[in-house]
Amino acid sequence: MSGAVREPGAGERPSVLFVCVHNAGRSQMAAGWLHALAGDGVEVRSAGSVPADRVNPAAVEAMAERGVDIAGARPRVLTADAVEASDVVVTMGCGDACPVFPGTRYLDWGLEDPAGLGVAAVRPIRDEIERRVRGLLADLGVPAAPRVPADTRD
Repeated sequence: MSGAVREPGAGERPSVLFVCVHNAGRSQMAAGWLHALAGDGVEVRSAGSVPADRVNPAAVEAMAERGVDIAGARPRVLTADAVEASDVVVTMGCGDACPVFPGTRYLDWGLEDPAGLGVAAVRPIRDEIERRVRGLLADLGVPAAPRVPADTRD
């Protein structure tokens, strides 16, 4: 899904929207990584087509191990306005629920859904999301933080 890509104007920061079904795992981890790595260099949003009541506790724990706090995040419903206001929309299993607007860049990241998984199974998903977020930042020309703290597990 792509077309003519709307580029942020001079002095504007790019806007990225992460979308998954429940907005409780993958999209929340991706938003957490993007915020941690880009700071205020990118406007970060996340949403879900059928939002859960809360963020997946295993995702919260896995991110905390790497020094990224998503404990205060809340699942939000996906709106056409959020999609239209974003320069890049990254889908992660939301199917056809994501509206498509001309000029918006769409990426589909096929990632395992962490729903129902323990923290040990979520860690590889977390690490793959970090890798992809770093690649996205490079594509956007936004410098990433050099390093996020290593795993804090014993």
